[in-house]
Amino acid sequence: MEFSSVRSDLSLGFNSHEASAASTNSFHIRVGSGFRSSPGVVPMQFLQSSSCRSSVDYEEEVSSEEEEFSILGHSVCLKRQRDGQLLPSSNVAKRAAVNNGVESRQAAVHAWGNQSLSVADPEINDILEKEKQRQFKGIELVASENFICKAVMEALGSHLTNKYSEGMPGSRNYTGNEYIDQIELLCFKRALAAFNLDPKKWGVNVQPYSCTSANFAVYTGLLLPGDRIMGLDTPSGGHLSHGYYTPSGRNISSASIFFESLSYKVNPQTGYIDYERLEEKALDYRPKILICGGSSYPREWDYVKFRTIADKCGAVLMCDMAHISGLVAAKECASPFDHCDIVTSTTHKSLRGPRGGIIFYRKGVKSMKQVSQTCLVNGTIHYDFEEKINFAVFPSTQGGPHNNHIAALAIALKQASTLEFKAYIQQVKKNAQALASALLRRKCRLVTGGTDNHLLLWDVMPFKITGWNYEKVCEMCRITVNKTAIYGDNGAISPGGVRIGTPAMTSRGCLESDFEMIALFLLRAAQITLAVQREHGNHQKDFFKGLQHNKDILELRNRVEAFASQFTLPGLNCC
Repeated sequence: MEFSSVRSDLSLGFNSHEASAASTNSFHIRVGSGFRSSPGVVPMQFLQSSSCRSSVDYEEEVSSEEEEFSILGHSVCLKRQRDGQLLPSSNVAKRAAVNNGVESRQAAVHAWGNQSLSVADPEINDILEKEKQRQFKGIELVASENFICKAVMEALGSHLTNKYSEGMPGSRNYTGNEYIDQIELLCFKRALAAFNLDPKKWGVNVQPYSCTSANFAVYTGLLLPGDRIMGLDTPSGGHLSHGYYTPSGRNISSASIFFESLSYKVNPQTGYIDYERLEEKALDYRPKILICGGSSYPREWDYVKFRTIADKCGAVLMCDMAHISGLVAAKECASPFDHCDIVTSTTHKSLRGPRGGIIFYRKGVKSMKQVSQTCLVNGTIHYDFEEKINFAVFPSTQGGPHNNHIAALAIALKQASTLEFKAYIQQVKKNAQALASALLRRKCRLVTGGTDNHLLLWDVMPFKITGWNYEKVCEMCRITVNKTAIYGDNGAISPGGVRIGTPAMTSRGCLESDFEMIALFLLRAAQITLAVQREHGNHQKDFFKGLQHNKDILELRNRVEAFASQFTLPGLNCC
């Protein structure tokens, strides 16, 4: 047979007319002449379906249908189950087993998914209860800490933690993010509103896990490895994420590992930033990013001077306002947004939100004085931070955002825009002033002689004690402070100061008179520290032995607990 002559005219023809029962529902196959001596039609006929229902009762055996039809003269019988019925071989026992299996799985999910913490993990629950009591009965003076409200706590413990949302709103790597996008966009809006920023001139990223990761994302987005940054020296009150080397030259943070950093310092006599020396260093060093803001600097920042210096050396000016973000939002301190290109912050300190980070960056047309980090658009110079920073946050330095944190942050930012929050920050500053005055009246030495914000730096070396030993005594007396280096001491080995902040106890309701009492507690702790050092020595192991079963510590702890228990613990049902 010559297949080249075969015509491809295979077709199906359906009969639409009603004929005899035999021809009902039939159709034809037309076969091409290449396969037959003459074209013809082969009838394909579906025979009438017949029911093969069993006489057995339905509950004992499920019936089925048989459907017969023929193809090219061959009879075919198809057995199929009816809708909603099991196969003919199924029976009540099997069906019951299936149902029982579904019910048991549902019960297991319910038992696992809806147990309270006290039932699911009594051990962890017991530790949490102990921590609640520690917070309630203690005086929290760590400047980096605060208490969150119930609404923020509920958002943090919500079902939003179930959703994974890599990417930015409208451009996610996963589906199902319609409402997550709404939350993040609302957080954007509230972040700009809280700091009175024009959305045409400022953008924001709310995904960083902390301010340290926010800072590193900025460096990653704008710099190459080995590029230069310049921030405040850590013993002078700066932060490790601004780049720091120990006296032996050891790199401490990723900022100093991946980038070259040179710190500026405070004046050792006054404790204030030495701006003349800073400018001299910056012009010699030529950093690509100049950083203002610190971890334990109790005074205002002169952003005008920083802007002038940054312009002279061609640097991007970045502010880390982690500690003072609440004060900035309440307009109770100078705003870095008036002069800086990029502003980063934590969200849990004076801002009183969840733990996390945030990055603000300039948008729009750039001043002709600032020629670095620019791009030309329609003949004008524009900031190009947005794409670089967003890409640096994800995917360069971290994964999907914590959606529960972003929702909680949106709540805190809404509160930060209220008059009630402004009154809170004003009280924070009043309490810091009251505490500083009480200590100064008792001949204590404070770095810079006082404070302009929410924290103060107490040099305890005149008491002939170390910051480490004093911190430990305070902890055993239910007072939480943190040791810190004082510029000029050997801070890497034995910090000579403690940092004290007022936001947390202000959140619990403490006023100026309460901080007068807290000052007396702090002084008593210093006396106990000195007495134990004299009796047991300054070595940490021997000193710690002297703290065990110490009657003075027990007496002070009882006084502290009685005092602290007068104040409510926000967000928790605790007395």
